[in-house]
Amino acid sequence: MLRFVPFTIVVLCLTSLAIDSVHARDETRKPNVIIILADDLGYSDLGCYGGEIETPHIDALAARGVRYTHFRNMGRCCPSRASLMTGCYPHAVEMGWMTAVDEHRPGYRGQLTHRQPTIAELFKAAGYETYMVGKWHLTLDDAFRHGQASNGSWPIDRGFNHSYSGLGGGGEYYKRDDMIRDDKRLPNTAEQQGWYYTHAITENAVAYLNSHDFDQPLFMYIAHYAPHRPMQAPAERIARIRDRYAPGYDALRAQRFERLRELEIIAPNADEHRNPTAYANGLPAWDSLTDDQRQKWIKEMATYAAMVEIMDDGIGQVIQTLKDKGELDNTLIIFLSDNGATAEGGTISRFAADLSNTPFQYYKKDSYNGGISSPLIFHWPDGIKHNLGGLVESPSHIIDIMPTAIEAAGVPFVKNDPGTIRPQGVSQFPFDEKTAAMQRAFYWEHQTGRGVSQGEWKLVSYHQNRPWQLFNLNEDPFERHDLIAAQTARAQKMQRMWQDWARKNNALPLETTSWTQRIKKYKQRNPDQDGID
Repeated sequence: MLRFVPFTIVVLCLTSLAIDSVHARDETRKPNVIIILADDLGYSDLGCYGGEIETPHIDALAARGVRYTHFRNMGRCCPSRASLMTGCYPHAVEMGWMTAVDEHRPGYRGQLTHRQPTIAELFKAAGYETYMVGKWHLTLDDAFRHGQASNGSWPIDRGFNHSYSGLGGGGEYYKRDDMIRDDKRLPNTAEQQGWYYTHAITENAVAYLNSHDFDQPLFMYIAHYAPHRPMQAPAERIARIRDRYAPGYDALRAQRFERLRELEIIAPNADEHRNPTAYANGLPAWDSLTDDQRQKWIKEMATYAAMVEIMDDGIGQVIQTLKDKGELDNTLIIFLSDNGATAEGGTISRFAADLSNTPFQYYKKDSYNGGISSPLIFHWPDGIKHNLGGLVESPSHIIDIMPTAIEAAGVPFVKNDPGTIRPQGVSQFPFDEKTAAMQRAFYWEHQTGRGVSQGEWKLVSYHQNRPWQLFNLNEDPFERHDLIAAQTARAQKMQRMWQDWARKNNALPLETTSWTQRIKKYKQRNPDQDGID
């Protein structure tokens, strides 16, 4: 059921988005479409999702749009981006793992198949000017690490007229050697005084908007790197925030949990006062940490929050530019994250991610809700006529973004070749509750972690060597009470569902070797690989 809730967090910042169209709505005009993707942002980090991080511009989008409470992604950078670009599960478009290596087997080629059109290719074919700024991470690593020209998988090759992008998935915020503009490699950014990745993404997005002739509609993909590791932000921004995190994660988790209940993003009668992750992941009490551990955690969270707030500042600049050009009301803006917060930095990073992923358990890469849950906001004053500021509880998935965007814009789906498949996602337009969606089945696989959900039931396994677990999400949305012993027949049915999906989508056989050994294994088989054949 779609609900309307008090939204005091957002209403206070509406002045930054108090918009009157410069001209009356022309129903024949195609809407602009902008997708903004955060990287490793936790479910409750944003102000409009209960967080203490100050995100007034994103919150304002939510106040004049809709927020989804049950939106899921694919749990990690590359698979989620593949699904975002194609509307399909990643294995179905040959991006089932990462860009680290081409495994030369269906489902795991290390970059997107050309058989499937990207969202940019569809918008471009429909007469849109297309732009991309930020993190790409859909080109095989060996195809750009040694300075080569494009192997056909750069943004410019996959439907974007213009791009300012980082090809890789890692790196620093103050220096990078993987940046491209259109079809040209750019010099190492360490040579540019004061260069900071998030600022550069914003500057180039705004420059593209300022140079665009809005007699033609645009599609823009803004793929932020923030708040992906490493934790890097200007010192003055970190210092401004440090005191906010001095109370520690016990107090801040409890505060987030209460705000989530007040906003009705989780049930008002949710029975956990604290983040249930504390029980699932063995998080120690804040007071039990050493002073050194507490100070490291405060610094990490303050840096993380600064990175998110700098990203929000940039989103505000994009919004203001659209407003100045009289195009904000005619622009569908979609905001989401590619996965949950990460524990990749070690113990302190895990403790930080436990706060970011409140109220869920586990982390980026995992098929539990902490790894696959994301904020999702749709903002479009000319296209969303009802439910402004409301919540949509229908389950949705990142494979739905492309079908939603093209339906809202009236863009047809055109096949690339006879091997093209229809998008596997379902359009969310017109962004309201859909009863039929409640029984949709969703699937996950990453590094042998697996999951399938349908209706209130979810079957999930942390790793192929770990047992399956079964949860009733209506009664236990935080996945703490395993019911598989009492629901054997249901669990077996859902296992068969997962196996059938995995077979049809080229997820099998699963690769059980470690990251390093996996790369070594497939490079030994194909030592001269430099891209998809």
